[in-house]
Amino acid sequence: MRFGVLGPLSVWAADGTLVRVPELKVRALLAALLLHEGRPVSTDRLLDSLWGEDQPGNPANTLQTKVSQLRRALGDRALVAYGPTGYSLASTAVDAVEFGTLFSAALASRDLRTRADLLTDALALWRGPAYADFRDTFAYGSAVRLDEQRLTALEEQAEVRLALGEHQRLADELSELVARHPLRERLRAAHLRALYRAGRQSEALAGYTDLRERLADELGLDPGPDLMALHRAILNQDLGLPPVAVPFTSSLPAQVTSLIGREGEVARLHELLEEERLVTLTGPGGVGKTRLALAAASEAVFPDGVWLVELAGSDGRVAELVAAVLGVRDETSAPPQVPVPEVADRLADALRTRRLLLVLDNCEHLIEEAAAVAATLLRAAPGVRVLATSREPLALPAETVFVVPPLDRAAAFDLFAERAGVPLDAGDVHWAEAVCARLDGLPLALELAAVRVRALGVRGVAERLDDRFRLLGGSSRGRPARQQTLRAVIDWSWEQLTEEQRAGMLALAVHPGGCTLEAAEAVGVDLDLLDQLVNRSMVTGAPRYRLLESVTAYCLERLDADASVFELRDRYYTGLAERAAPHLYSGGQRQWLARLDEEDLNLRAVLDRAAPSRLVQALTWYWYLRGRHQEGYRRTKGTAWGAGFALLSGAGRVEGPVFADARSRWFLAHAHLHFGDVEAASGLLDEALAEFRARGDRWGEAAALASRTKLAMFRGDFALAATSGEQSIDLFGELGDRWGHLQASDMLGYLAEVTGDHARARRLHSEGLRIAEDLGLRTDVSYRLSSLGRVALLTGDLKRSTDLHEQGMRVAAEQANRFAEEFARVGLALVARRSGELDRAETLLRESLNWNRRLETEFGVPFYGVTLILAELGFVAAARGETAVARRLHTRGLNAAREVGDPRSVALALEGLAEVEALEGSPVEAARLLGEAEDLRASVGAPLPPAERGDVDRIRSLIRP
Repeated sequence: MRFGVLGPLSVWAADGTLVRVPELKVRALLAALLLHEGRPVSTDRLLDSLWGEDQPGNPANTLQTKVSQLRRALGDRALVAYGPTGYSLASTAVDAVEFGTLFSAALASRDLRTRADLLTDALALWRGPAYADFRDTFAYGSAVRLDEQRLTALEEQAEVRLALGEHQRLADELSELVARHPLRERLRAAHLRALYRAGRQSEALAGYTDLRERLADELGLDPGPDLMALHRAILNQDLGLPPVAVPFTSSLPAQVTSLIGREGEVARLHELLEEERLVTLTGPGGVGKTRLALAAASEAVFPDGVWLVELAGSDGRVAELVAAVLGVRDETSAPPQVPVPEVADRLADALRTRRLLLVLDNCEHLIEEAAAVAATLLRAAPGVRVLATSREPLALPAETVFVVPPLDRAAAFDLFAERAGVPLDAGDVHWAEAVCARLDGLPLALELAAVRVRALGVRGVAERLDDRFRLLGGSSRGRPARQQTLRAVIDWSWEQLTEEQRAGMLALAVHPGGCTLEAAEAVGVDLDLLDQLVNRSMVTGAPRYRLLESVTAYCLERLDADASVFELRDRYYTGLAERAAPHLYSGGQRQWLARLDEEDLNLRAVLDRAAPSRLVQALTWYWYLRGRHQEGYRRTKGTAWGAGFALLSGAGRVEGPVFADARSRWFLAHAHLHFGDVEAASGLLDEALAEFRARGDRWGEAAALASRTKLAMFRGDFALAATSGEQSIDLFGELGDRWGHLQASDMLGYLAEVTGDHARARRLHSEGLRIAEDLGLRTDVSYRLSSLGRVALLTGDLKRSTDLHEQGMRVAAEQANRFAEEFARVGLALVARRSGELDRAETLLRESLNWNRRLETEFGVPFYGVTLILAELGFVAAARGETAVARRLHTRGLNAAREVGDPRSVALALEGLAEVEALEGSPVEAARLLGEAEDLRASVGAPLPPAERGDVDRIRSLIRP
């Protein structure tokens, strides 16, 4: 089977018949696989190529469907293979690959007729623009590169045919091509030669005039020196004319491994080399600057060749190195120690009319001299372009700096997997991703790590990265000495730094999460020094200055554990947290939560080193707001707040600390209410509220009132709940505390649910969801989604209720918050029972009940949802005719409800028992129980909503058939 991308996407069977690939997305999938020439393509990359930002509802399944459709269309499942690193197309029969092979063979041939035949064969493969169907989307870079190669091949073919004497035919054939590409000087030169040799001198002169005017009008440029010389020869009717350009030459080494994950960068470099005369690739050591430069240069075509000058092993004399590579000899027999300017001037004279690409590799240790040579050549030789690699820019006016980034996640994985040389199974994927992340996506580090996979396995490599310099310290044959180990790579950069710059690197290394300019200045690194380190590719730039993880480890090895820079750092972040703390209770919550999130790794580093009490105290409320209860408990253990965090984190009850602080007493009451432990919370809450009011603590009073709203709801005191909730919202509003508003509005929304005001409940929960999302409070997002699911259930919209509860459950699982997850799970069970899915309902309810039992064992009190769970299980049993089981469940639920003191829960249990009595033939007792339940609901103003009357209506029909 053969594939075509040099035009519309096409597939041909072995007999040459066209194979139809239906549906645009399936064709796009095929194109995306062809783009990578047999290399695996990750699922994430394929999804991005096919759908971009508009992803389907179930991305992985949708992609799998498209893969299946493609396999059916091709008739050979093995052609589209899948492995741990992604999908690949197992075929090299692609017209673009064949074109490249023929073109390279043509350029290498010394025989003009052979070269012409090879170029004709190569160009005959083209049926239109490359990747014609997808060139405006993911295939743009490759399409542009292939189109440029085609034009270069056409120019090469024209010059060969001129040398073979085919000027008569060429004069007309090139006219249309020149009209489409009027500014290509090499193409125009071939056309002018053909016209002149065909006896059409006036047309040749008019063609030169057209080019000169276009260049001036559109680009502000003059024709190049070769075209000017050709123009003079035509004017003078020089029968010889300047010779056709010499065959393409290159000094680039052949690459023994494939380039992975750099397609976009290569395409961009091609564009830059078309537009700019000096392009410098910068980036940290090991990021792949040289490999990328060679890849881009190998596909560039210049009449006088592409030349590589390697500076890494040199101690100077850049101009002499360039002259030696280009074969520019010293005709003056001067001694070897010729001053650089003289050599550079001689180079400039030799290259004045040449058109070539000069690749200056590893300029950083000879930066001044390399910049001087580049500047001289660019001024004197307009046909010369320079592609440099360096860890810092050359700082010339005409320079375009291209910062080479580390590989993205998918490309890093692909590189590591390929270089490992052994198949990776599903169990290796997690560990491989960890290796890629911890090595910062640096290709060299990943290749060094991949070498160890055969001996250690992927997991073994990942687990040993804490000692990365020993792990990646073995010799890697075939590399320069500076690239044979990870330490050598960083040593090379370190040796180029001044003492001041090294001190700055050590100071920045104590910030594992990167740092702001303010934090850098706090440890003695000013803006000028930062700028120097950024320019040397040792540090990433603003707004956060970061070191790569391997560079950080290298620097920390050089720091004493008691170095003063640690004290400076600790002092800065403690002060930052103390500045943030009061804003977390006011209108500045959003900004300061985000600020502390940014500094999370740095704050942890300070806490892990010394755990200063001031910092712990300043961060306590932050940990709660972010739902990080386990960390809060670990850091506050033994303090007044620790008991509350112990409950919330699942550590159990803690005896001991004296709650001398009203806020810590309130916090413990708040935690008890989270479980519905009304008895434990009540006294603490009353004490805290009284003290808040006595001290004039408005925030504390608002928080205590929000908690009292929840307490009142448990007790069925809806009047007190309404009053307390509104007072709390008003106070939090005055303070600008949106988290507090969220808590109070949640309880008022719950109150609106039970009193039948579903529109208000929906509005309050929707408002709460917006606040939670804006503040990044993901646990609260989960609860609000599930609360909206409850409202949908109460209004009979079971499908929407399911969707909302499932969303809430996913968010809770992401946060590892089992309480929020169980709240959503019970909601899904409610929907399942009302939809007649009794098995699903029972499964969900049993899971929740088992979890509640574990809580009761550990905490001494069941989670408050247990009364509802028991009632729902009772209704499921009754629906199956298992009345004895139903009676036992409803009786347990009634006892639990009476213990809590919630009238609505008592009413629900009574309704369940009424159904059991009715099913067992006791209609009088059933009616009495229903009446008691109805009176209880009426007493608190919480009648059953219409959508929830199904159970009671069914029971009444059993009583009165």
